[in-house]
Amino acid sequence: MRAVGVRERNGRPEVLQARRPEPGEGEVLVRIAAAGLNPLDWKIADGVLEDVVPYDFPLVMGVDFAGVVEGNGPQAHRFVTGEQVFGHVVSEPVGRGTYAEYVVVNETGSVAPAPLTLPLTAAAGAPTAGMAALGIMGAAALRSYRSLLIIGAAGGVGTFLTQLAAAEGLRVVAATHGHDQARMASFGAALTVDARERPLEEAVREEYPAGVDALVDLTSHAREDFAAHAGLVRDGGVAVSTVDAASLDALHGRGIEGINFHLDPSAELLEGLVRQIDSGRVAVPIEAEVPLDEAPGALARNRAGGARGKTVLLP
Repeated sequence: MRAVGVRERNGRPEVLQARRPEPGEGEVLVRIAAAGLNPLDWKIADGVLEDVVPYDFPLVMGVDFAGVVEGNGPQAHRFVTGEQVFGHVVSEPVGRGTYAEYVVVNETGSVAPAPLTLPLTAAAGAPTAGMAALGIMGAAALRSYRSLLIIGAAGGVGTFLTQLAAAEGLRVVAATHGHDQARMASFGAALTVDARERPLEEAVREEYPAGVDALVDLTSHAREDFAAHAGLVRDGGVAVSTVDAASLDALHGRGIEGINFHLDPSAELLEGLVRQIDSGRVAVPIEAEVPLDEAPGALARNRAGGARGKTVLLP
């Protein structure tokens, strides 16, 4: 089957010929309709999980997918042939990814019936980013706050989080690097700040002199950058980093709860995401649909940053 992957750690992504996987015990074979592209995909190919699980090369990239069940292995009964599903999968050993025509997933893993209100091509853009946004909402108890500053709001997780928070009644301040005011407003943001045109602190302090209730920083890797953003949170608020930049000691003196969030994918999170999508509270922001053969170029653009919404790959 056709696939996209790398032949070695830090290798250049390329179109490969890979063997079609066969489902083992408790596994489901899915014919992929589309695969979602995430920064996690190239980070895995670069070796971010090498100390956690073994790698198998050539490594087929990708973790997100949507498609149709084509077969079940022994003792796999959760899904029936022909059922539309979507999900997130990291194989062990790493190497059986979703940038391909077929993928095998464990039926007890993070896979669920696909949303009824979306085509599969759109559903493929939802699993990782949507689960992360839902997970952040729960981990930080964001529903109990009134205002939220999101750094990196225009990307995949940011657009899901903006919608979820706005639907819960939070006033969202979306920090972006580009002219995204109309787009972010359509997702429910009350205020969008283009940090290239106006100092973020100035814009936030004008609206919230004492600081916002909550911060979710999706982009700042340096602790000093995260700390600067956390300085815009009122005493007693909450500040979340998705890249381990939250220095808990630095926040403790102001009574701010600091959280370094890590996604724990699950079928339960996916099912919760489906409810949000099918209820109309959340749209999946697809930026581009790209043929699988053009995945290497799409990955290069994603590495360069500045993504708006989600890119999906079509086999």
